[in-house]
Amino acid sequence: MALDPGGAAVLMLLNPTGGLVGGDSLRTEVTVGDGAHCCLTTPSATKVYRTAGPAAVQEFSARLGPGAVLEYVPDHLIPSPGAIFRQSIQVEMGEGSVAMLFDGCAVGRVMRGEAWRFTELDNALTVTDSLGLRLRDRFRLVPARRAWAGLGGTEGMDYFGTVALLFDGDAGTLPSELATMLAALPGIRGGVAPLGHGGLLVRFLAASAPEFQATFRELWGIGRRALLRLGELDLRKT
Repeated sequence: MALDPGGAAVLMLLNPTGGLVGGDSLRTEVTVGDGAHCCLTTPSATKVYRTAGPAAVQEFSARLGPGAVLEYVPDHLIPSPGAIFRQSIQVEMGEGSVAMLFDGCAVGRVMRGEAWRFTELDNALTVTDSLGLRLRDRFRLVPARRAWAGLGGTEGMDYFGTVALLFDGDAGTLPSELATMLAALPGIRGGVAPLGHGGLLVRFLAASAPEFQATFRELWGIGRRALLRLGELDLRKT
């Protein structure tokens, strides 16, 4: 879809079944050519349903050529009671490439009182470049093994998100701009950390879906302006 005056190819990744069940295995492989710019999104949140057997598995991998840009902005995950979900996101960066990677999750179908009733969430994000490993971020949540409350259990909030901004060069004022934005938003707790080389990692908690989505949009907008010199992108999902 031609939605971005900045020239990005906007592609919608569609799962026609409307959700994932145990035993599903979805794999997406993307190559962004030299100097190309691609924005990948989904039409709505990904729902994962109960399983009495194997996990639902979703794998995403991308290879970026020199000077390529990838914006990976799927909507968040919603696990049902009894859901088992394993996800991996792997990105290989080319010289001078830029990647903005978004990943978010609800703690369950919270409006139905089903927080923390999924069976397992296993999520891994890995980014490499010519020097080797740039980022490795993984969590595995098994609610039955502990009482999810207080520090380490999303502090009573129902949504958590991760944003990885990967780029070459100095981050400049971007970390402080992101931290200031997070601190100013109501219902949000978050932080920004620089990577060893070439990027930033942002983690945040949100009390509600609207606050979660608004925070993602704010972070994305700041990242686009700072790294791509582009304005906000309206994906026209509403």
